[in-house]
Amino acid sequence: MAIVLQTDFAWPDVEIERTVIEGAGHILVAGTSEALPPDRIEALVVEHDPEAIMTCWAEVSAAAIASPTKLAIVQRIGVGLDNIAVEAATERAAWVANVPDYCVEEVSDHAVAMIMGWLRGVVPLDREVKAGRWNPAAAQLRRAADLTAGILGYGRIGQASARKLTGIGLTVLATDITPPSSSKNARMVDMAELLEQSDVILVHLPLTPDTEHLVNAAFLARMRLGSLLVNVSRGPVVDSAALIEALKEGPLAAAALDVVEGEPDPPAELVARADVIVTPHVAFSSDASLAELRRRSAEEVVRVLAGERPENPCNAPLRSG
Repeated sequence: MAIVLQTDFAWPDVEIERTVIEGAGHILVAGTSEALPPDRIEALVVEHDPEAIMTCWAEVSAAAIASPTKLAIVQRIGVGLDNIAVEAATERAAWVANVPDYCVEEVSDHAVAMIMGWLRGVVPLDREVKAGRWNPAAAQLRRAADLTAGILGYGRIGQASARKLTGIGLTVLATDITPPSSSKNARMVDMAELLEQSDVILVHLPLTPDTEHLVNAAFLARMRLGSLLVNVSRGPVVDSAALIEALKEGPLAAAALDVVEGEPDPPAELVARADVIVTPHVAFSSDASLAELRRRSAEEVVRVLAGERPENPCNAPLRSG
């Protein structure tokens, strides 16, 4: 019997996780729905001495990872690992795992919805009508089949977005550090051509030291006049101050953001702009994706506590068996 600490959760309860964890004979200790700061998480780890840590948004620091008497796994209830001290876990022979493919359809759906909302003016026109202005002559709308979307990051989600965008009629370009063996829905290009040719830039990148502020002032200045930037990956991939300037001075016409640097308190100057659409980091979410995420995260923990290798390892523990 092992103690499993779930640091936080972005849903009403932890019953799915509890059913899996306690059904396997372990004990689930749940934190709060709020992602507590690192020192509070470290205190929870000291208090409960878990063999497994599951985290949604809360930061699991090197100190938190060093504290337990025995630690088998740090499980990300999600995809990105930017809130986990992966190297510290590796050094103390603990697995780090995630669920990399639970929300591929949801995130790509959200990205496409944002793009189509911009092309057809759905959000600004809705705002106008609700403000009492009925003026169809002022609409400035675009034909999807005339436009090119450039996808920055062509993994699972990027490829799903390409499939959907080509179905709507857009031409799709993509760039990635490691291009896939097959890219039938997009033409692989370098960054220069992506920026030069794309009416829409869609960001599907993980947050790493190399991608933080990759979309900066120099990047934005190379985008096409009147273009759209869409970010459904991680907020800090885009430099918010540079984005504000690119919207004020050009070349951007608009931005559609599911993630924003500084969330849950993003820059008011950015999110208040009429040419910015913002949703609160929900692209991953649907009833089906959340149930799958929670179940598979808990199952991964149970698997490792039984002495097995995780299905989706994100590190190679130095002394793993």
